[in-house]
Amino acid sequence: MVHSKTAPLWTWLLPLAGIAFFASTAAVGFGDDFASSTSGIAMALMLVPFIVASVFAAVYHAEDVAHMTGEPLGTLVLTISVTIIELALIISLMMTGKASTTIVRDTVFAVIMIITSGLVGMCIVVGGIRYREQIFDVTSAKIYLAVLIVLATLTLILPNYTQSAPGRLFSGSQLAFISVATIALYAVFLYTQTTLHRDYFVGERPPGEFVAPSRTRLLTAVGLLVIALAAVVLLAKQFAFVINAGVSAMGAPVGVTGVIIALIVLTPEGISAVNAARSDALQKSLNLALGSSLATIGLTIPAMAAASALMDAQLVLGLEARDVTLLVMTFGASILTFGTGRTNVLFGFLHMVIFGTFLFLAFVP
Repeated sequence: MVHSKTAPLWTWLLPLAGIAFFASTAAVGFGDDFASSTSGIAMALMLVPFIVASVFAAVYHAEDVAHMTGEPLGTLVLTISVTIIELALIISLMMTGKASTTIVRDTVFAVIMIITSGLVGMCIVVGGIRYREQIFDVTSAKIYLAVLIVLATLTLILPNYTQSAPGRLFSGSQLAFISVATIALYAVFLYTQTTLHRDYFVGERPPGEFVAPSRTRLLTAVGLLVIALAAVVLLAKQFAFVINAGVSAMGAPVGVTGVIIALIVLTPEGISAVNAARSDALQKSLNLALGSSLATIGLTIPAMAAASALMDAQLVLGLEARDVTLLVMTFGASILTFGTGRTNVLFGFLHMVIFGTFLFLAFVP
């Protein structure tokens, strides 16, 4: 996103309006029966732009704080903020009692597929049309893919082959081990990206000298970030009813819920990634896109493992055979796409075809 010295009006006004909207709708008893009245439908229609605006505002302020604090704290702030948004939506759906036991799996899988096929493909196509070829650091791409492949295999494929628990589940001890392993691997990745081998990820353009902001400006940005995240968390409780009703009305498979959550969470960073590709900064696009997918597994899975234990809810993580096929094909295509350090339109269109297939099968399994 484009940032200025002062926060744009919408980035704090709309989250505050969203909090006020939550208070007013909660007072009148907005719930899962909202579709039975005209006023309920009207409130649902108003809720959608409020929560989307609050997500955009939260990401904007998280990026602002990240720019002010520098690395590695900045990346951590942005990552945790996006994770909070994702967790708020997932947990809110689980609390309605109507969410599928596969909601976490579906969301994480959707995030990976949207990023590695849809967003990456769009960035490469946009950049390829404008510049024919774009370059990036091969080592950074290998690091992203290596960590992503291991994390995805441990969390989404391995549960299909364990024997301590029936079905596509980890046992309690297995889930605890996998959670610790994913956090540890993600932590080492962050250290590599932000400190140890930062030069792999900055591309041809130097990051510039870090200038510490004033204390007042930093505290203001942090305060606005907290307000925006609070708006997302509160509105997510009501948005869960809207998602359930919408998916049910469409007669769509339960996996579509994960796609909706992933699209809401990824849209702000996705727009930034595409804009970076248009500016011939493909390395930045990859940092935004692939970094988000790693954060989704590295933080969301352990957090939801803890939440499911507290809520006494099942956490089905193993993918269906169809989805495993799509995932393996996507990783194979990504290895070839990022193997030379140069991209063109054909590689981007290849990823877009995979994304279209994923999206179609989400609605017509």
